[in-house]
Amino acid sequence: MQQNHVKSALILGVCLLLGLTALGYLLGTSALKFKAYERTVTVKGLSEREYPADIVIWPISFVEAGNDLTELYLVTERHTQTLIAFLEANGIERQELTVSAPGISDKLAQGYEKARIEFRYMATQTVTVYSSKIDTVRAAMNKMGDLGKQGIAIADNTYEHATEYLFTRLNEVKPSMIEQATTQAREVAEKFAKDSKSRLGKIKRASQGQFSIGDRDRNNPHIKKVRVVSTIEYYLSD
Repeated sequence: MQQNHVKSALILGVCLLLGLTALGYLLGTSALKFKAYERTVTVKGLSEREYPADIVIWPISFVEAGNDLTELYLVTERHTQTLIAFLEANGIERQELTVSAPGISDKLAQGYEKARIEFRYMATQTVTVYSSKIDTVRAAMNKMGDLGKQGIAIADNTYEHATEYLFTRLNEVKPSMIEQATTQAREVAEKFAKDSKSRLGKIKRASQGQFSIGDRDRNNPHIKKVRVVSTIEYYLSD
């Protein structure tokens, strides 16, 4: 009777040992497969292109000075009409222009000594061009010296009155640029897989970077550089 119990215990122990060995093997194999499956490579793909701007915003300011406020308003209005006529003569339409109210400053009210004031009042007038005709507007810019000959003192192109060039067709170019960036990223990943004697698998995760739009350079702000970087992680297998 006792021998039967010993024999049963021995058989149970052997079965348990075999079961644990098999379980360990299966778990080890699964871990190896899982580890192999988790081998990845992360690459980046770049798409960078140049496009002409399609909108220009050009604020044109001039300054008038005088001691008679009524006369100052009249001169400012006259020169504003001269400026508008100049722009229209150079291919810019009236609906593309916005005329702001003139800003008037009184030096006497600002605390200047009356004896030192040559002109008490100063008027600043701004006419803004908003147009899609980039070449036409740039051609007009090159002729601004003609207004100086007519007594209109155009203000310098300061930060406050800087010309802006915009590229508004981003949605049109997005798909092809993303495709280009993704293709480039895959080419890099395939080269890595080949060099490491692996095979490139499916995408694990992908991240499309932000599109950036900037001037090509400081001398050509009307030409825009559009850029996007895509980051893609691929699985690798032997």
